[in-house]
Amino acid sequence: MSLDFVIDNAVLPGRAGLWSIGVAAGKVAEIAPEIAGEVPREDAGGCLLSPGLVECHIHLDKAEILGRVTIKEGTLSEAVRETARAKAGFTEEDVYRRASQVVERAVLNGTMAMRTFVEIDPRAGMRSFAALKRVKADYAHLIGIQICAFAQEGLSNEAETEPMLVAALEQGADLVGGCPYTDPDPTGHVSRIFDLAQRFGVDADFHVDFDLRPERADLPEIIRQTERRGYQGRVACGHVTKLAAMPTDAVDAIAARLAAVGVGVITLPATDLFLLGRDSKGLVPRGFAPLMQLRAQGALTAVATNNVLNPFTPYGDANLMRIANLYANVAQLSRDEDLAAAFAMVTSDAARMIGRKAEIAVGTSADLVLLDAASVSDAVRRVVQPLKGWKAGRLSFERPRGRVVG
Repeated sequence: MSLDFVIDNAVLPGRAGLWSIGVAAGKVAEIAPEIAGEVPREDAGGCLLSPGLVECHIHLDKAEILGRVTIKEGTLSEAVRETARAKAGFTEEDVYRRASQVVERAVLNGTMAMRTFVEIDPRAGMRSFAALKRVKADYAHLIGIQICAFAQEGLSNEAETEPMLVAALEQGADLVGGCPYTDPDPTGHVSRIFDLAQRFGVDADFHVDFDLRPERADLPEIIRQTERRGYQGRVACGHVTKLAAMPTDAVDAIAARLAAVGVGVITLPATDLFLLGRDSKGLVPRGFAPLMQLRAQGALTAVATNNVLNPFTPYGDANLMRIANLYANVAQLSRDEDLAAAFAMVTSDAARMIGRKAEIAVGTSADLVLLDAASVSDAVRRVVQPLKGWKAGRLSFERPRGRVVG
């Protein structure tokens, strides 16, 4: 096979030594210590060549709206309330502009696949959905985007929302998402989201158990319905911070069930740490799901950005290496193998969470990112900058190293 180009002297995740990677027709065609032949070459210089990073949980529609909201409490209820007020004024062009800015930052930070939620309800209408469909199409050569039609503010309390979710699924939404903690009937909410997922043959993604009170968890109902409906491997759950307030043995039991039915858990540390624990007297808890404990039982876990510059998270730059590092800090990870797990949670495991693959192997899409690091643990420790990326073998961005002058 004639190669389009070769990347030499690259460190690869999970492999010792330096490697050459040959790319042809947008795919990885060869991996070897050396690849001979007259072909265009890129010298990785001993840096880490990774599969493209994967953002498995983000809200593009409500990003970058700090100038339109007021944050006084820093609570989840305030964030929902303020965003609901702001989104009533969103226009399609407004959402397109803000979402495009975040997508471009994500691309420059090495992200090549993304799942974004879009709120669909009487306030947002279908405007944000229309905007994100355009973003998905316009940036398809740089990043693969899934759009999740999302009921942020409940179903049983707003009869208009469910028909709108149906319309979005009919018009190309990739999956459906629910938020039982905002619904007066959380169990019914879970059932209705699963009904929609099965009706359209799509995956389901829930925001669930987003507080630090261990009682009245909705995750067990999601696990039960996943198993009953044969939806193993097709369900993701974001936040799940109640697990942080549960005894170790109870978490182990839930983790075993998650692993058995293939329900994944995504921690969103920038948001979870910002919003939770504000009512604590004295020591403020680390309010995020204990992913390493879940992984020890075989559950699928990932880390993601969630929100950027809005009431849920009033900071952010769509940089998954920063998020992986934040998670590693608050989870108190230090061993190379644990930091490698944090890296997997924004690459290979995050990809599995959204039904994709992120690996460098012969025959896979050449979605490649060159990171200024000597290993995956080094990349997490130092929040390294990506230097260059290729989407399906096509150069998608460059960020040359900075240098000291003088």
